[in-house]
Amino acid sequence: MAARATISVRALARQIHLWLGLSLGALFALIGVTGSILVFYVDLDDALHPEIKLSGRAAPPCWEHVLETARATYPDKTGPWRFEVTDRGGDIPARYYAPRERAGRDFAPMMVWFSADGARVLRRDYWGDYAVTWIYDLHHRLLLQSTGAKILGWSGIAMLLLLISGLVAWWPRPGALGKALRVKRNASPIRKLYDAHKVVGLASLGLLVLLTATGILLAMPKESAAVLTPALGAASASPAISASTPFRPETRISVDRAAAAARQALPGARLVWIETPAVDHGAYRLRMRANGDPSARFPHSFVWVAADSGRVLAITNAREANPHDQLLNWLHPLHDGSAGGLPGRLLALLAGLAPSHLLIVGVLRWRLRKGKAAGEAPGQPRLPELGNGRRCGASL
Repeated sequence: MAARATISVRALARQIHLWLGLSLGALFALIGVTGSILVFYVDLDDALHPEIKLSGRAAPPCWEHVLETARATYPDKTGPWRFEVTDRGGDIPARYYAPRERAGRDFAPMMVWFSADGARVLRRDYWGDYAVTWIYDLHHRLLLQSTGAKILGWSGIAMLLLLISGLVAWWPRPGALGKALRVKRNASPIRKLYDAHKVVGLASLGLLVLLTATGILLAMPKESAAVLTPALGAASASPAISASTPFRPETRISVDRAAAAARQALPGARLVWIETPAVDHGAYRLRMRANGDPSARFPHSFVWVAADSGRVLAITNAREANPHDQLLNWLHPLHDGSAGGLPGRLLALLAGLAPSHLLIVGVLRWRLRKGKAAGEAPGQPRLPELGNGRRCGASL
């Protein structure tokens, strides 16, 4: 009875794996390939746009001068600007969120690159209008904005089932692990395809499960919070800092003074992003990376500074995060591999290519088996097949 139950579970797992692979395999491959590209998307974009590449290193910029250049170049952009502090001495990437000319889109900031001294604009573009951000939107939202994120989130759950069913279908009987892992030489085409599918599937399984699970949580934040909160407690709320607090423009402190206040408030943390207030309302928000934060580019410590007095209004320190916040802080660095440095990013790149291989090999094997079955003589009894594709007794 136990053997029959095992066979039934494996047979069911094979059917689930087959039909999920045929129905979702192309989507899984698309998400994987685009994800591999995005692992190094900043470097790729820099290579595609040599006009923003500056040789040598420059002194740290005067951030007030950068803001002045932004306001003078784009006088209609009176809201907050965000400047990235790269510490590489080259161009200065910046973003202006929610420009009027991109109204109606969920996420389409104006992207600007300033010279190292902040005196001139090297490039201007809009998110989604150039190659790497188009690929980014395809990967994260299928170019369908919030609807695409929902589709990917629910499809991701099915992709997890696809991966688990493949493992169950392969899982060897006691004492047969060595045989199950063996790659057979001089085998039939069906067996060679099976081995190619098996080896890549097993090698990439752990990373694919991790990337898929983190992708689900990132794609569906509300649903994820509903699942995580009972186990980990509620995520911390952001400090109640009003973005509409008015001030007289002439009383605004300089960007550099606000940055200095943030560094003093979180000693030892590295400044990574500077968000300015609007022309006459709001506050500075400075994004910092404290020791132990898993994300280098989008860390999770913040300092809010009053625009007219330089007073520190609030601090969010990632080192004091509760379990729910800690998990959320790790999601993106795990998803793009950056938590593991360059080796982690390379592993994420390779794992993203695996679904394409698995799809191609799996479909080829399925078609070959289907064609072989169709070529059997009518009325000829079919012998049961083993997991490696051989007929029972074929080698006897």
